[in-house]
Amino acid sequence: MVTAAQPLSPPAVPNRRVPAVRHLGPNWYACVMGTAIVGTAGAALPWQVPGLRAVCTAVWALSLVLLAVLLVARSLHWLHHRDQARAQLLDPAAAPFYGCLAMALLAVGSGALTVGRDWLGTSAAVALDAVLFTAGTVVGLAAAVAVPYLMAVRHRTEPGQASPVWLLPLVAPMVSAAVGPLLVPHLPPGQPRETLLLACVAMFGVSLFATLVTLPVIFGRLLTGGPLPLALTPSLFLVLGPLGQSTTAVGKFADVAPGVVPGPYAEGFGVLAVLYGVPVMGFALMWLCLAAAHVVRARREGMGFSMTWWSFTFPVGTCVTGAEALARRTGLAVYDGLTVVLYAGLVAAWAVAAVHTARGVVSGALLAGPRPAPGAPRPATARTT
Repeated sequence: MVTAAQPLSPPAVPNRRVPAVRHLGPNWYACVMGTAIVGTAGAALPWQVPGLRAVCTAVWALSLVLLAVLLVARSLHWLHHRDQARAQLLDPAAAPFYGCLAMALLAVGSGALTVGRDWLGTSAAVALDAVLFTAGTVVGLAAAVAVPYLMAVRHRTEPGQASPVWLLPLVAPMVSAAVGPLLVPHLPPGQPRETLLLACVAMFGVSLFATLVTLPVIFGRLLTGGPLPLALTPSLFLVLGPLGQSTTAVGKFADVAPGVVPGPYAEGFGVLAVLYGVPVMGFALMWLCLAAAHVVRARREGMGFSMTWWSFTFPVGTCVTGAEALARRTGLAVYDGLTVVLYAGLVAAWAVAAVHTARGVVSGALLAGPRPAPGAPRPATARTT
């Protein structure tokens, strides 16, 4: 006799459509961010070698391709696996990664003007950056409000669960603040340029003060709750994001302010770039050492590869661009040297993360769903008896 078990529920049918993207979360945009920053940061190094800019442009082009692929894949995810997408949005561990979408758009957009114009031409690069900057800023500001709101009214978290991942939606407006000044010279003189510049300053404030009230919670949890779980340990590098990106932002403000805002304010931006950037970069280097020590410890205890390893890329890249800004403002060779050292670490981290990710995608391990807990009942399937 042959019998067939009835389907558990009708919604199971759509889940079989495009199954490869069912567990593709917003954290995958970190690949785009990390790749784009390798190209844009490398183009501004103080010591250039022949062919470096072409390589940086090629890396940026790769980030553009990755962004396009992920946008399509995530659209399919929402179309065919809406239950999983909603579950991720309501998961306090996954929801903050929606800030990565905004930062991926912004990172690729800024790269279009930094290096992409070599291949695209200035007009096309400006148009591409304008579109991605606008979309990334809107998404970033929405995430900066929506994710903390969901954490307050829907998510259930406790102080012991505080994680550097909480910073992701909060740092997105800071990325807008840092890359927005690239578009200022391409706007008509007068109010359009000043409006964009001051809007970037406002977003700098949004992200800075949100970070200032969140970072003590994360630092306190680390000191009182012990080390993070092994798989989450690389996320400690995420703290570098708002530090390096804010230093980059004030440097960009100082670069474009002359002729855009009145003289005293333009001079003030130049002063702010140094008086703010130097101490913040100092704290960033302290945190870099602390985070690296935790990672070494976790690695010795058996920490394997996971997508959190992309935390080693974009946050470190923001420190590279921050150090570049300080080198331009101060003229100190020590910041030139710091820029090169940090960039070397960035490239090494990106290479390791990229190779492991490619292997995981080819094998299917990174796109597979979570394994059921030992002893958990298996779902009913058709059977013959």
